[in-house]
Amino acid sequence: MIGIKKRFLLKGILFFSFITLSVAYFIEHILGHLPCSLCLMQRVPYILAIIFIALIFFSKRFEKPVLLLLSVVFILGAILSIYHVGVEQNIFKEPFVCDIGDKSLGVTKEDLLRQLENNKISCKDVTFSIFGISLATINTIISIALSAIMVKSYINYEKN
Repeated sequence: MIGIKKRFLLKGILFFSFITLSVAYFIEHILGHLPCSLCLMQRVPYILAIIFIALIFFSKRFEKPVLLLLSVVFILGAILSIYHVGVEQNIFKEPFVCDIGDKSLGVTKEDLLRQLENNKISCKDVTFSIFGISLATINTIISIALSAIMVKSYINYEKN
């Protein structure tokens, strides 16, 4: 049986994941800032959190394994976010999933039109920021915090 403290924590993470995704979709669809490939991948941990926490609430089972799974998911999300910040800061090379095409001078106008039709956003470009902080940086902070909360919750599972 899930304890009151754990239920509150899971509801908080569920709510926070829902709000995070809502803000991301608001920025994309209402404000018109298209996400890059890494931005889209950074949404996956929040989607998985919603699914896994719903599994706990509906089945009232699998609490401890799901806490471990969510810990791993948010740790991987934090690593991806850190990598994205590194790409934005030119610490890391832009990965192939973000490559917006050959930028050499020898391209034809047809090649340029094809690249524009693909509408891919470079992962290096910060298209939206809050108080001068990129969304990838904000997501890094959030993912690290959620990772720490989930790991602590998993470790202290039997104590509560």
